[in-house]
Amino acid sequence: MRHVIIIGSGPAGYTAAIYAARANLEPLVVASSVEAGGELMNTTDVENFPGFPEGIQGPDLMTRMQEQAERFGAEVIYDDVVSLDLDGDVKTVTLGSGAVHTAASVIYATGSAYRKLGLAGEERLSGRGVSWCATCDGFFFRDRTIAVVGGGDSAMEEATFLTKFASKVYIIHRKDTLRASKIMQERALANDKIEFIWNAEVADILGEDAVNGVVLRSTVDGSTRELALDGLFVAIGNDPRTHLVHGILDLTPEGTIWVDGRSSRTSVPGVFAAGDVIDPTYRQAITAAGTGTVAALDVEHYLAARGQAGQPEVSEDQIEGLPGAEAA
Repeated sequence: MRHVIIIGSGPAGYTAAIYAARANLEPLVVASSVEAGGELMNTTDVENFPGFPEGIQGPDLMTRMQEQAERFGAEVIYDDVVSLDLDGDVKTVTLGSGAVHTAASVIYATGSAYRKLGLAGEERLSGRGVSWCATCDGFFFRDRTIAVVGGGDSAMEEATFLTKFASKVYIIHRKDTLRASKIMQERALANDKIEFIWNAEVADILGEDAVNGVVLRSTVDGSTRELALDGLFVAIGNDPRTHLVHGILDLTPEGTIWVDGRSSRTSVPGVFAAGDVIDPTYRQAITAAGTGTVAALDVEHYLAARGQAGQPEVSEDQIEGLPGAEAA
């Protein structure tokens, strides 16, 4: 049985792994089989993470975090958690491969998922002109006309990055002011390839086998018009990945996991949470990393209070019968 299992491999998960590994807790990090590294794997220049004055590519930053965690003894596996049993002193984590791991504690750091427009054409044309990741798909739109939906930092970053490939980039925003930070707004507004479409929302995505346009609806008077496009990038925010713990952990009104004050303690003893999954407000890599630190320290204190170098005080009968349970 493990001391701690960390679910998630973004800045929060890997920072928690670094601290837990340095505390000799030998953490197991369950990274997604398809989304390992979190959202920063889809980010270009990260300019606001301390220690990198010239900036760093998102995937490079996550690779360094993983290497640092592994250097101190963290184990990383690429699989997906399909179910959790968090009751009692032994926590059980079941993976898509069928493997079952047990631990005295769990850190839940699953981050957030891209928010979708909710249009029928969005799913149908996904990968055929509809995308949520400029760094993944921008290359395919060289010399094309595309649009980005959104008004925050992510939308400004996506649009600015896409000008490296596209001949024209529209930013479609349902209001007449942006919520993006000042520096990100200034960059987008100063870019000759970017044109803003204010007070509009996407009502429909056009195209049979590939995107060839969108229907825009005015948020002022409800009128509609068509806009010819070769691609549509959606950057309207994210939702916390809490589906595995619905009905298990208490959530906040914003849908994030509830934690006790500034700690990482959830409503279930021995279960801790960190990163965007607990943060509806700031959602930055550095704040996620900070909460990962908190989670690892909280786990260390929790296990120390139970004695025996973090080993939980449970009987053999409690452990016996767990299929596939691996010994620490």
